Amino acid sequence: MPGRSEWLRTGLELLAAEGAPAVTIERLTGALGVTKGSYYHHFKGAAGYKAALLEYFEARYTTRLIDAVEGAGERSAEAKLRHLLQLVLEQDRDAAKGETLDSANLEIAVRAWALQDPEVRAAQQRVDAARTAYLKELCRGLDADLDADRFAQLLYLILIGAEQVLPPMDKRDVREIYDLVLRLIN
Repeated sequence: MPGRSEWLRTGLELLAAEGAPAVTIERLTGALGVTKGSYYHHFKGAAGYKAALLEYFEARYTTRLIDAVEGAGERSAEAKLRHLLQLVLEQDRDAAKGETLDSANLEIAVRAWALQDPEVRAAQQRVDAARTAYLKELCRGLDADLDADRFAQLLYLILIGAEQVLPPMDKRDVREIYDLVLRLIN
C-alpha cells in the first residue's frame, strides 16, 4: 500500500502533467494501482487530499529548499543566495530518484489552479510570500549598493517569468541570466 507521501507525489505528478482536473481519486488510484480504500486510509476525502497536497507542495518546493540552504553551512548571504539558485534550477534532478516531476510545469499548474480556487490561491500566496521573504533576507545581507528588497523581487520574477514563457526557457539559459544579474552585486 502506498504511503501518504507517495499519494502526494503522484498528485503533484498528475497536476504538473495534466493540470488540476486530472487530480481525481480515480486517476490517483489508477496511477498507484490501489483501491479507493487506501486513499481514504490516508485522507478525509477530496478536500483533505487537496489541503495535504498544497502543504506537500509548499514543504517540498519552498521549505525544503530554504532548510537545505540554511543547513549547508554557508555563512555569507551571497553564498547562500547562489546555493539557493542552484537548488531551484536543479530541482528536476530528483528524476534520478524515480520522480518524473517537471517543477516548472508544476509551478505553472499550481498558478493556473490558483486562478480558479481560493484555497489554492491562498496557498500560492503563502508560497510566494515565504520565497520572497527569504530572498529579501538574503539580499539584505549582501554587501552591495542596491535596493535589496527590489533585487530579491527581481530574482524571483526572473524565475516565474522563465517558467511562463513559451517555449519554456532552458534551465541553462535561466542560470546564465542569474549569473548576469548577480554580477550587479560585485
